[in-house]
Amino acid sequence: MLRGLNTAAAGMIANQRRHDTVTNNIANLNTPGYKANSAVQRAFPEMLIALVGGGDGTNAKVSELGRLHTGVFAEEAPAIYLQGDLMETRDLSDFAIVSNIQVPGAAFDASGKYVSPDGEVQFQPQAMFAVRTATGEEQYTRNGKFTIDAAGQLVTSDGYLVLDSERRPIRFDRNVSEVQITPAGQLIDGVTGAPLLDENEAPLAFLVARIDNPNRLIREGNGNFRLPPGDEAPGAVAPEDDVEVFQGYIERSNVDPTQTTIDLMAASRAYEANQRMVQFIDKSLEKAVNEVGRV
Repeated sequence: MLRGLNTAAAGMIANQRRHDTVTNNIANLNTPGYKANSAVQRAFPEMLIALVGGGDGTNAKVSELGRLHTGVFAEEAPAIYLQGDLMETRDLSDFAIVSNIQVPGAAFDASGKYVSPDGEVQFQPQAMFAVRTATGEEQYTRNGKFTIDAAGQLVTSDGYLVLDSERRPIRFDRNVSEVQITPAGQLIDGVTGAPLLDENEAPLAFLVARIDNPNRLIREGNGNFRLPPGDEAPGAVAPEDDVEVFQGYIERSNVDPTQTTIDLMAASRAYEANQRMVQFIDKSLEKAVNEVGRV
């Protein structure tokens, strides 16, 4: 009975975390470039229940009674990197990435995952803008809602510097009245059509980083991600990669409102079911202590 109490309590904790994940997705429904989290639950290892017989200590007779599940726990909440819809803003400082990078021999499913015949799991590479935080750390985002600060630098809503292909902050010349972008991410003068140049007279372009294993990314909030310490900084997407950058657009959150509502209701009902089971076991224990003990 006490084991059942622990199992029901584990179910309550797991569904509470699932509920928190879903509500966080709902809160970021209108956050540009937000990638939804998916709560992954896993059962605790099964226990084999057996009756051991034989009074001589040899355990000669063993009869299997069955297997017992001891609960569930929320293992992780990985991000889902499905492409979000584009929304036109007509703001020249807004940018959006459309990415569908393919890997030879891998047929990715709708969630961006491929399982080879030998069981090896591979995730679809993702393209992201590279930004630099106030502490100098390089992070990655699909939130292209940028602005130009007083110094002429392109920055995110957090004030992070957007990086160019040489991993330097993008800074615009004050003499350029209009900036446009090519699908490959190269910046050009919107009036003359000439390529914009950086301080070294090299063509100015976004660093659209290719994240080969997006499952390694750690969420930092507001649509920003970072790689774990020790991981090599990603390179830029290759010309043959199916990646385009659009100006005057932002990428919507990829949260599905209908499915998220269903998941929220399912988590709430599962939590309530486990809660009622805890109450039932508690009442049974109360009867065993207060009533059966008096017989």
